[in-house]
Amino acid sequence: MRALQINKADNAAVALENLLEGDCIEINGQKIILRDDIHFGHKFALRNIIKGENIIKYGFPIGHASSDIPAGAHIHTHNVKTNLGELLTYKYTPVKQATLPKKQGSFKGYKRGDGTVGIRNHIFIVPTVNCVTSTIRFLEKKGRELCQNYANVDDCIAVSHPYGCSQIGDDYRMTQRILADIVKHPNAGAVLVVGLGCENNNVDEFKKVLGEFDERRVKFLITQEVPDENAAGEKLLKELAEFANGYERTECPLTALRIGLKCGGSDGLSGITANPLIGALSDLMVGSGATTILTEVPEMFGAETLLMNRAVDKNVFNNIVDLINNFKKYFKRYGQVISDNPSPGNKKGGITTLEDKSLGCVQKGGTAAITNVLDYADTIKGSGLQLLNAPGNDSVSTTALAAAGCQLILFSTGRGTPWGTIVPVLKIATNPTLAEYKANWIDFNAGKLLQGLSLTELRDKLFTQILQTASGELTKSEKMDFHEIAIMKDGVTE
Repeated sequence: MRALQINKADNAAVALENLLEGDCIEINGQKIILRDDIHFGHKFALRNIIKGENIIKYGFPIGHASSDIPAGAHIHTHNVKTNLGELLTYKYTPVKQATLPKKQGSFKGYKRGDGTVGIRNHIFIVPTVNCVTSTIRFLEKKGRELCQNYANVDDCIAVSHPYGCSQIGDDYRMTQRILADIVKHPNAGAVLVVGLGCENNNVDEFKKVLGEFDERRVKFLITQEVPDENAAGEKLLKELAEFANGYERTECPLTALRIGLKCGGSDGLSGITANPLIGALSDLMVGSGATTILTEVPEMFGAETLLMNRAVDKNVFNNIVDLINNFKKYFKRYGQVISDNPSPGNKKGGITTLEDKSLGCVQKGGTAAITNVLDYADTIKGSGLQLLNAPGNDSVSTTALAAAGCQLILFSTGRGTPWGTIVPVLKIATNPTLAEYKANWIDFNAGKLLQGLSLTELRDKLFTQILQTASGELTKSEKMDFHEIAIMKDGVTE
């Protein structure tokens, strides 16, 4: 198969390999002579499309033709315009809840005293302010040397960020809340919080946001208040390592897993291979009692009704409406165009409009009912498929998923990215070329769907790899020691 009509209602097809002008492509008994070279992942017209007519992909409009497009011609940014614009009013039209698959399974994780489960037993070093970044980097090295003496401690990670001082209002509060979420994360067996002493997010203020904590698990260092912060930090790390070493991997049920769903560096095959695969995996996990979290709110624009009508009740529906419209208001507040997406790399990979991107993006959520909507810096409540308020930006959204309590993130990509955050990030390539070319980045090849493997077969292979990752197998980004965070900024810096 050289090209694919995804839905029988589509007037556009997607190239599954590089096609040349003059090629005769047969799709569902129809022969199309190509008028242009069509790179894989890009679209061409299945029939003559007149100016103003909607371009249909996935069975839904992804924009409208800005000029007449003859059959066989390339469909892309040069002849398509978005349909997105203002805020919308929505009506709750619930669909019948899907019957989800189930599977037996377990993994070996770390059971915490608060009832949560970690899939890593790390020591996190969390700074209250960026001024101590060099100190926490130094302590990370010392912590890693210490970890070699403790069989049950997986690693020591310095969680650097650029904030914590000269912030006011919501920016200040969001920084505090994200850092508090990270301190409480179940993948951390112990945490050292490092402050400077004069910042507005000083240790005393941060403790107010952190709330209750186990003093054996969380310790604090204020660098201005000790003569040698490195020696003091090493001493605290040793105490924390001894505490964390008391945890051991034990058999844990699937219901303890919380998995983030993310795409980045998408291409025209994201909505055909990797994202549907992640959606099938999400359905399997939710059906088996686990929790999955879908984010990237701007990449729901144009496909939001598909999510809204799967809301478990009217209250969740209303929360999804607020999620979408409030993010649109955020764009408008800064005078930005709501549809100013996809990125240059997305376009090069075949994604034409934000609707095109969104209809592929939301497929990561499968077919399960949506049980909850989380605001930015909220943590997971309950189980099932949930939506999280965060932007499409890879760094910010993966951090938000980790802070929400996800122990693992599934990250599909068609262009490739080495990004990793403080929880394991399992990269899933949309196509075999990327999986082979960037083998040091990619953990799983969803492009095998184009080579004859069924969705169910590949889903089950991914399921197995997730359990292996949850039981301690390192992802590619972990092996490369990538563990960054990025906190969303929306306000004044003093």
